[in-house]
Amino acid sequence: MPEDLNSVALKLSHTGEQTRKNTMQMLYDSESFVVVHMFADPMESGANTTTDTDASPPTPRLARHGFEIVDKRSGKELYLDGSWAEMFQQQILAWQRDTPTQEEVELTLDSYTGLAQNPVVVH
Repeated sequence: MPEDLNSVALKLSHTGEQTRKNTMQMLYDSESFVVVHMFADPMESGANTTTDTDASPPTPRLARHGFEIVDKRSGKELYLDGSWAEMFQQQILAWQRDTPTQEEVELTLDSYTGLAQNPVVVH
């Protein structure tokens, strides 16, 4: 059963420490779609400094937040970042205000499936 959309949008609007500790957060899960919010990694002090004795490679960091949308029907996913992520976040905030039906949410998510090119790979 999908998560209540009001609580989804509410989670996105919070910028508190609890939310920022998570790297990702599942926002929606239905028979057809999964939506995950990927948070940008905070920069640690001294993260860009390296020494000659430091042989470990730098840790990869997510520079900005984004959303992963998985179409379970086709087995494909897409990642929205930058202006696409900002537009999608505005859609989620609109859902918070207007409380859409599950069908309306599914139709909106379905409109993104044409962009999905990457097959879902389980690690």
